[in-house]
Amino acid sequence: MFGFFKALFTKQNIILEEKDPMKKFLIVGLGNIGDEYAETRHNIGFKVLDEVARANDFTFETVKLGDIGSYKVKGRTIICLKPSTYMNRSGKALKYWMDKENIPQSNILVITDDINLPFGTIRIKTKGSNGGHNGLKDIELFLQTILYNRYRFGVGADFGKGRQVEYVLGQWSEEEKALMPERLKKSTEIINSFALAGIARTMNQFNNS
Repeated sequence: MFGFFKALFTKQNIILEEKDPMKKFLIVGLGNIGDEYAETRHNIGFKVLDEVARANDFTFETVKLGDIGSYKVKGRTIICLKPSTYMNRSGKALKYWMDKENIPQSNILVITDDINLPFGTIRIKTKGSNGGHNGLKDIELFLQTILYNRYRFGVGADFGKGRQVEYVLGQWSEEEKALMPERLKKSTEIINSFALAGIARTMNQFNNS
């Protein structure tokens, strides 16, 4: 009997139970693990999910292929994943948790940085190219499609020729830091809207906001 109750509280059982797969959503924030990457532009996916956790009062647990946390909003279970596989293997973690939690592909939202958009610009899409982004390339490989929802957070392109990697792995400017809280708050609204109102209405409401 003791073993039964102990099993209920293992790290692999932290997901809030929801039997209906259409009411479960997987939000995948892309980034690289390690303190040296924490405040870099490439880690905006992690940063957004950290704000979601703060706003919804949950914590992340380290489990297979990443850190996982979850919360409920109006009957929907929202599972947040920060892959621990490094950026170029993000698809492996996404596919594992998508299958493990029986989440339909339509209920997945990937949060990623985008150098083709000015800082803080929001672009939510249901499909598209990877734009040379290694995390998105790997997700395409594991899902075998470009038809998946993504939230592109603009980080700008204020770098010289050949300095893209240095830029995305660089830290936010003071001006960007000052504007970040409002953008993170907006991001939490986007995630809840995705689960409650659907991708189409979320795109209409938040794109370019």
